Amino acid sequence: MIEQLFGSKTRVKLLQLFFSNPNRSYYVREITRKIDEQINSVRRELANLLSIGILASDTNNNRLYYEVNQKYEYYKQLAIIFGGGKVGKTDKTSTTEDKGEVTIKSLGNVELALYTGQFTRDESSGIDLLIVGDINQTKLGKFISELEAKEGKEIRYTVLTDDEFRYRQQVKDRFLSNVLASKKQILIDKNQKLLSKTSEE
Repeated sequence: MIEQLFGSKTRVKLLQLFFSNPNRSYYVREITRKIDEQINSVRRELANLLSIGILASDTNNNRLYYEVNQKYEYYKQLAIIFGGGKVGKTDKTSTTEDKGEVTIKSLGNVELALYTGQFTRDESSGIDLLIVGDINQTKLGKFISELEAKEGKEIRYTVLTDDEFRYRQQVKDRFLSNVLASKKQILIDKNQKLLSKTSEE
């Protein structure tokens, strides 16, 4: 029904990808892999969504990247339809797309997980993935290996216990401050650590 409403299966898949990952940037070949559609139809629909203003584009290292335009007039309404109602963040991860893979939620008691760095094209954080919680190291190793294989690049990641995270937050640790101030995609924020921090400031 949504395909009929929006006129194209490719367009619906693109909207689901971008609104489920609001701070992530993708280039064309990466998009075609993720949504499993022909490159020509992907290019055509990207041009349509760009001209409407739903997407924004930017060139980096001679490669054109696309991401959802969060300033678009109907962004919140479309996020409810295509992003599962999570405006500005998502609990989905790119590694839940294929069955049999290790997901972030299966790593243990994950309090907080977020993408930054290469995923959001903001290198101020110095890392690509932050995970906070009580994590199974064996599953973590498998998860990182699968993520690197899927993304085709090395992933720089940091794992903190909940106590370490709270202590570093309390002493305004420079590393953590840089990560939290960077452009990020929140995958999991179980106890709304980032929301509560924002409201205190």
